[in-house]
Amino acid sequence: MRELSVMETERRLEPELLEAPASYRLKHFKNYTMGHPLLKESYAKLMNAIHEPAGTMMIFVVGPAGVGKTTLLQRVEQSLIKELLPILAKEPGRVPVVNVEAIGPDFGVWSWKDFYKRLLIAFDEPLIEHKIHPDRPRSRGGAAELRYALEQTIRHRQPAAILVDEAQHIAKTASGRKLQDQLDCIKSLANMTKTVHALFGSYELLAFRNLSGQLSRRSIYIPFPRYRADQEKDVLAFKSVIRTFELNIPLKEKTALVEHWEYLYERSIGCVGVLKDWLSRALADVFNKGKESLGLKDLERHAFSVSQCQTMLSEAIHGEKELEETAGSREQLRNLLRIEMGGAAKSEKIEGNSSKSNHTPSTRNRRVGVPNPKRYPIGIEPNDR
Repeated sequence: MRELSVMETERRLEPELLEAPASYRLKHFKNYTMGHPLLKESYAKLMNAIHEPAGTMMIFVVGPAGVGKTTLLQRVEQSLIKELLPILAKEPGRVPVVNVEAIGPDFGVWSWKDFYKRLLIAFDEPLIEHKIHPDRPRSRGGAAELRYALEQTIRHRQPAAILVDEAQHIAKTASGRKLQDQLDCIKSLANMTKTVHALFGSYELLAFRNLSGQLSRRSIYIPFPRYRADQEKDVLAFKSVIRTFELNIPLKEKTALVEHWEYLYERSIGCVGVLKDWLSRALADVFNKGKESLGLKDLERHAFSVSQCQTMLSEAIHGEKELEETAGSREQLRNLLRIEMGGAAKSEKIEGNSSKSNHTPSTRNRRVGVPNPKRYPIGIEPNDR
């Protein structure tokens, strides 16, 4: 898989690729990844949090649907494997990283037993249905037994991190109290195994924020935002992303996409993953028709509807507002801490004034017309001043 970088200016497709079958060219395009600015920024923050958790055992990577969170997860997974290759040569029993998807529940309630089982499968653990708990030797394959087996497996395999995709499904519970129980379960698993758990999901994951002080202390949230049309640098970056796709669509005729950037932004709401899937659908249709060009009409046939885009955008805006730290929220925090802006300077000033007043003689109330006592030059009477 070749990684593309934004700001490419020349078409670099090999002639052999353009002569390959349509199915091969479509697969080639789908396998492209792009190191665009927002992806790189989120990647750097996440890798730093995994390397230096500093007491934080749960990392939440949140963003709108289709922004590229799965691509980020795969990029982190590849990097961790590469970093641990020298150690794996000496410790073949170690697993560098585990990647599992949190499957949405069939009956509306999250199943920990199913999740534990999927994690054990990801570790290639044998005889999963025969796992036992030391306190319950006669019971096999239950949630408690699988949890105990998972804890032992993580301790022995020592992964650098456990990566959970589509983690918003864990929030599928019946009540608010259950919601905290869900996160407590992940926290205890991470703490007992001393292994960072990185959960990737939509803004629904924000439901886990601020459930308790202990959970807040053990968690950090890394936003993976979309490109915003009201930010000039974001518009330039999004155009660069479009340009890179334009140059690397494996068609014999060159594709003009940048001139339609507003339409591409409108129907992708600034999410690179949505844009990539859209282009893939349009490209597949072009190949099916035996064409070698991709135009605006081809894009329009496979674009999301206005109502679909409105739904995605509403969810994105709501999540962005929840993550936004406003001046008002900071002021509220400082008020709760009984701290005023500039309070230290004010207290110093008050203290300085009070110290000066200790050396100033106190004045008493005097009759009207009687001046306060003060020193006059020698030889001048008070009435001559």
